[in-house]
Amino acid sequence: MKKEKKHAIRSIFYLILGCCLSSALLAEDTIVKPRQKPASSATVSTGNDTTVKTGPDTVTIKADRVEGIYEQEMEAIGNATLCHAGMTLTADRMKYFPQSKDAEVTGNLHLDRKKDFIEGDYLKLNLDTQVGFLTEPRYTMKEGDGRGTGERLFFEGKNQYRLKKGEYTTCPVDDEDWYIRASDLKIDSEKEVGVARNVSVVFKGVPILYTPWLDFSYTGQRKSGFLAPVVGHTKRSGADLAIPYYINIAPNMDATIAPRVMSERGFMLSNEARYIGHGVHGRVQADVLPDDFDTHKTRYGISFQHGQYLGHGWRGQLDYNRVSDDRFLRDLSNNLSQTSRTNLLQQAGLFYHGDLGLDGTVSFSAIAQRFQTLQDPFLPQNSNLLIISPYKRLPQLTMNAIKRNVAGMDFGLNATWTNFAHSSADRTEGRRLTLYPTVSVPFRNSYGFITPKFGLHYTQYALSDNVGTVGSNTDRVVPIVSLDSGVIFDRNVSIGGNNYIQTLEPRAFYVYAPFKDQSFLPNFDSAESDFSFAQMLTENRFSGHDRINDANQITLALTSRLLEPSTGIERLRAAVGQQFRFIDRRVILDSSQVTSRRADFIAALAGRITREISTDVNIQLDQQSLRTEKIRAGISYQPELGKVINLGYRYTRDVQERLDIPDNQLNTAIKQVDTSIQWPFFSNWHTVARVNYSLRDDRLLAGLAGFEYISCCYKFRVVVQKLTTATSRSTTAVFVQLELNGLMNIGSNPLRVLEQSIPGYASIY
Repeated sequence: MKKEKKHAIRSIFYLILGCCLSSALLAEDTIVKPRQKPASSATVSTGNDTTVKTGPDTVTIKADRVEGIYEQEMEAIGNATLCHAGMTLTADRMKYFPQSKDAEVTGNLHLDRKKDFIEGDYLKLNLDTQVGFLTEPRYTMKEGDGRGTGERLFFEGKNQYRLKKGEYTTCPVDDEDWYIRASDLKIDSEKEVGVARNVSVVFKGVPILYTPWLDFSYTGQRKSGFLAPVVGHTKRSGADLAIPYYINIAPNMDATIAPRVMSERGFMLSNEARYIGHGVHGRVQADVLPDDFDTHKTRYGISFQHGQYLGHGWRGQLDYNRVSDDRFLRDLSNNLSQTSRTNLLQQAGLFYHGDLGLDGTVSFSAIAQRFQTLQDPFLPQNSNLLIISPYKRLPQLTMNAIKRNVAGMDFGLNATWTNFAHSSADRTEGRRLTLYPTVSVPFRNSYGFITPKFGLHYTQYALSDNVGTVGSNTDRVVPIVSLDSGVIFDRNVSIGGNNYIQTLEPRAFYVYAPFKDQSFLPNFDSAESDFSFAQMLTENRFSGHDRINDANQITLALTSRLLEPSTGIERLRAAVGQQFRFIDRRVILDSSQVTSRRADFIAALAGRITREISTDVNIQLDQQSLRTEKIRAGISYQPELGKVINLGYRYTRDVQERLDIPDNQLNTAIKQVDTSIQWPFFSNWHTVARVNYSLRDDRLLAGLAGFEYISCCYKFRVVVQKLTTATSRSTTAVFVQLELNGLMNIGSNPLRVLEQSIPGYASIY
């Protein structure tokens, strides 16, 4: 009896202890673990700010109240939050099914992911497969400022979703100046691209463009696909439409194929390929017009540039340019730098640069070079305005070596060997060897320098007999002596409350070269350099090697600069210079050159007068007659980005006035004004304009006028440009462009034209 009582008491004790432990465990935590299964299904109710975790991939749910049936269903009510794999989902109410990992969410829904933010009305999503749908979606990209809405959004895997009747824009909320509307819009957040079908581009509420398919990168990353159409109009080609297709071949290689239709010319195919790699880079541009409506001929243009580093200081380079006819660039290009080209380079070269001991360098080059010369098609064949083609160099070998600090002396050697050829039968051809060794003894210290230098210029020719009296072999030796010296003084000054360092730099440069009769020598590549500060401080006023000037002269120059002490930036430079010749010049190339010992006086002022105003002025005066020979003057006012006014004047006195050349000779006088502006005139509106006018000819050489509207999410530009492309012809081009930020540019791009025409022009973003 006693044993039975003991067993009963023991059983009651263990029962009470078990109940207490169970109650303690339930009270300690409300975390439900999958392997701790109760004997039967149960409903769990929790209070505020309760967390529920379930499954091997943690899903955390917080809400004011969480209810559910273990491993079957959980419902979060009030300020519900679900976190899973870097995704945060908030709503008024949500259900989660642990076995299938499905979630149903309603009411004030916000989905925050790594690359986007999505809102909507009702969401059904599988957390494992990331497949589901969302009604009344509103999405925002975290990269690229893209956003939009749709009728329904379908999740199609990780970082993939599709919108039905979707819209996309980069404009701010409540300011939708433009958007694209598509029946189907797929967003790939991993690749950061969008693909739209049945697309309308809506601008200011008006559909302006339709395309059945649009492929774009909303972060500006490179990708293959069609680019926006390029639409324009020129006087020479008529209405112009191009539809470029961009091919992202590799991270270091791409191409653009652009079919182009011109109402006055026909169909042209433009192709461009670019590549860059370790020690290599290049670009190929090819344009083909199979049947020009005007000329009824096939016309083409090709440009190929390639550069390659070969190692150990060696590199190779190829630059080949060719067009089918003289008018190709004038008729089919809107670029001033293209339409004004007269000699197209065709060159292949091999180059080397390396050290020559501790204090020396040596360089070598071997090139084969020729040009395609484009003539003005409206000039008669016997006109003196026809351009003479440069000589071909087939090939040219050049070596330059400098060895410094050899017993206090610097040694140099310039050597070239060139085989000159020409397509005209009446031009002298031949081979030329030049050797120019020099030795100088530089003396330098902190405040000045003096450098005596001696050189011997040797030239040998082996000529053809195309021109009667020219000998087949001849040579020339000219010794050249120079002495260059200068002193630098400086002081601290304060101007307008700003501190500067002002320098005073007198310089004297003497050069002597005896006269050698060179009238019997051919001229392959020499021309007289313009008289300037740089030219006054050189030994030879001729470029090339066919003419070496006779000189006995000294140049005196004085320069003063204002430098910022903290940065060393030059704020202003003023200089004057005068060359004193002790003999009259006898070596000339043509009758228009000045031979008198009376040299001109030069003055220059360049730099920033203030932080907003900069200037560059050069004046050349004839000291004998006290007349102005040349003026190059320009002043620019630029208070901030997007605001600039430029004024320029160019004047060169006619050679006829200086040398009494007969009136039937070429008139070389230049009188031109050049003014340009970019300036805001009302709210977001900017005006752009440029006028380059010849006062002598009373003719517009280049003109441009237009406006820009700069908004937060788009830019609209209209520009009209007129260019003189030949002696009696001009062309007019119209550029109209709508730039939708982050999506595309519609129309013809005038930015390159504006940057070339308006110094200081800046595109406002």
